[in-house]
Amino acid sequence: VIGAISNPQQFYQSYIIGYVYWLCISLGCLSLLMLHHLISGRWGFVIRRLLESGARTLPLMVILFIPIIFGMHNLYEWTHADVVANDPILKFKSPYLNETGFISRAVFYFVLWIGMTWLLTKWSRTQDETGEPGLKSKMINLSGPGIPVLILSVTFASTDWVMSLEPHWFSTIFGFIFVVGQALAAMAMCIIWVVNLSDADAFSEIEASKYLSDLGTLMFAFTVLWSYVSFSQFLIIWSANLAEEAPWYIKRGQGGWDIMAVALILFHFALPFFLLLQRAIKRRAALLLAIAVLMLVMRYVDLYWYIAPSFSHGGPSEFHPHFLDLTIPLSIGGFWLAYFAMQLKGAALVPLHDPRMAETFAGEGH
Repeated sequence: VIGAISNPQQFYQSYIIGYVYWLCISLGCLSLLMLHHLISGRWGFVIRRLLESGARTLPLMVILFIPIIFGMHNLYEWTHADVVANDPILKFKSPYLNETGFISRAVFYFVLWIGMTWLLTKWSRTQDETGEPGLKSKMINLSGPGIPVLILSVTFASTDWVMSLEPHWFSTIFGFIFVVGQALAAMAMCIIWVVNLSDADAFSEIEASKYLSDLGTLMFAFTVLWSYVSFSQFLIIWSANLAEEAPWYIKRGQGGWDIMAVALILFHFALPFFLLLQRAIKRRAALLLAIAVLMLVMRYVDLYWYIAPSFSHGGPSEFHPHFLDLTIPLSIGGFWLAYFAMQLKGAALVPLHDPRMAETFAGEGH
């Protein structure tokens, strides 16, 4: 609040970074939930309730989106009519990049995401109560088309909310980088939850800690995929060397941002990659917990590196962190975790009557 009053411009710049970070975890939970329904792996039954509760935080994210609407003029240069009038590129993009379209599409995204979440969690809770076998097919049938729909909607949302901060720049792989990053963040968060809830009765019964290795392997897979798509974007832009594309990386390769880029290579890819290759590490809860915490921190660093330099508006950008860059993500995170706990409360930690459970855990002696 002090930061918002004393420096509104900085408040909105820090706010969108913190907001996108926690929204990505919510959407990552939804994407992993649909992935679980499609493949029915044991790891999915262990974290299904956690994923459902994480996805059910999306109504909170709707409320927390309101400051971004009020701060549009502070964040997006295409909202200024005088700037658009004197910029042929912005004028060409104005049928898409305009305030009405921005808000309308945001409403559509949230209705779509919350609608899919509501159906999946409603059917899951009903299945707990009634054991109706047909609900399994409903969840599978929604998740099949739901995953590509989610990928497309996140691509458009990341274009609207992040890429349009620098409206002259574009990348066709940009949205998929966010899709992979959000799945990685959600998996890291789930590992933290599983480790901390391992003493709960339901988790003790199915020996949830036995499946940490599977969760660690999935986190490893998403780490590699994030590295692949991120490097692909860089390699394509670097090799093309076009004036419309190269400045985006040039800006993030100097003024202190280069150090952050090296940190991302080392701690978002190299270190977790080599650690998660080792099965022994993935089976030790304390070590896997430390790697998951590191991944959550580096996910924020990655988003900060993507978003913060955008506010230099074409000029040189220096790395000057502000206290709001820390307090706003922590504040939003406090609301998010409290709302998550409310959603988890009162529900069984594992699905009770899913017909796939018996087959999945048959070899485990349960």
